[in-house]
Amino acid sequence: MDENEDRPLARRPILSALAFEGGEPIAEARSAARRFLTDVQAVHGIPVSDRATGTVQMAVSELVTNAYKYAPGPCLLDLEVSEGTVQISVWDTDTTLPACLADPGRVGQHGLEIVMAVCQSFEVRREPVGKRVRAAIVLADGPGGDPAGRLPGR
Repeated sequence: MDENEDRPLARRPILSALAFEGGEPIAEARSAARRFLTDVQAVHGIPVSDRATGTVQMAVSELVTNAYKYAPGPCLLDLEVSEGTVQISVWDTDTTLPACLADPGRVGQHGLEIVMAVCQSFEVRREPVGKRVRAAIVLADGPGGDPAGRLPGR
């Protein structure tokens, strides 16, 4: 029995999964993220702020770009809305964990730092084949326009 069967539809996770190999994966991934969040709001009635939509598109773009640039073979993008956040998961075939170099004078290669700064949570883990990078972004803004559920100073 599926653990979600007894949950009301509004409380069940909403999922989307895409596989990329070749072509224009970054533009396709950004577009897929936008369509997914549009459906989350229009079909499921879950509020999604403009900030969240832009932030998710940026994070998806950065994570898929890294997978496409550094890992041979396909990459997988999973998007899941659960408990007020969108969980972004990107799997690729390379087992090398990404390095976040804290050198503000460096030109370029700040994408992962930016993703980590705008997410509620971020993790990278090796898998039996490759690695998976996960980031969670809050969907709704608080009354003052700040991301809801965000820790002060983060």
